Amino acid sequence: MSDPDLHFYFDPVCPFAWMTSKWVRTVARLKQYDVEWRFISLRLLNSHIDYAAHFPPEYEESHTSGLKLLRVAARIRRDHGPEPIGAFYEKLGQETFEQDAVPGGTAAAVHRGVRDLATMALDVCGLPHEYADALEDDTWDAVIQAETDVALTLTGKDVGTPILHFEPPRGTALFGPVISRLPSDDEAVELWDHVVALSRFPGFAELKRSLREQPQLPAFGVSAGEAGKQEDWHGGSRRQKK
Repeated sequence: MSDPDLHFYFDPVCPFAWMTSKWVRTVARLKQYDVEWRFISLRLLNSHIDYAAHFPPEYEESHTSGLKLLRVAARIRRDHGPEPIGAFYEKLGQETFEQDAVPGGTAAAVHRGVRDLATMALDVCGLPHEYADALEDDTWDAVIQAETDVALTLTGKDVGTPILHFEPPRGTALFGPVISRLPSDDEAVELWDHVVALSRFPGFAELKRSLREQPQLPAFGVSAGEAGKQEDWHGGSRRQKK
């Protein structure tokens, strides 16, 4: 079996990972790219951080929900390989971010309910609801931690989600691109070509600004054609202090 064209490392509760995944799915459709969806947990990534001191109040429960949903994904992959993970993640994202606005925006998975999210996504994959029992089974955390560690070996540690590994296994991995709006088909391909070109230059490391618009997603109350409120995401995560 040949390697996929892209490894996409996602946490299902990250709205920016979801927006980037929508762009990647557009490009995969237009350019016939093969994407393998892999795991990175924001909760495990921030396990050393005092959430109450550093993050907005909804972050800890939201990140924990993401870890629980990744446990279900890990069980699916063990039994069925990587193929169903894209559909599982897509349904999670649709139900989390493409519905009505919820308090906190980033806490959409908490508001919807992780078991309900998991069972809806399992239905799409044609898998039994009993797989949702993995939500509370922390024995899967070793698998998710190992994959999170792999992602960080590709980029370094001062990153978040998503991480894209272009042309694996030898290609470069980058954090992002972080986008707040979904490009048109033409824009999507143009952006992809530019990002891949950057990834192919061996000396390229970083382009960055911390100002971000709230993502163009119903969960944030931002409709298509609108621009979300701009915020300064210093540290990449709206930390309250460094």
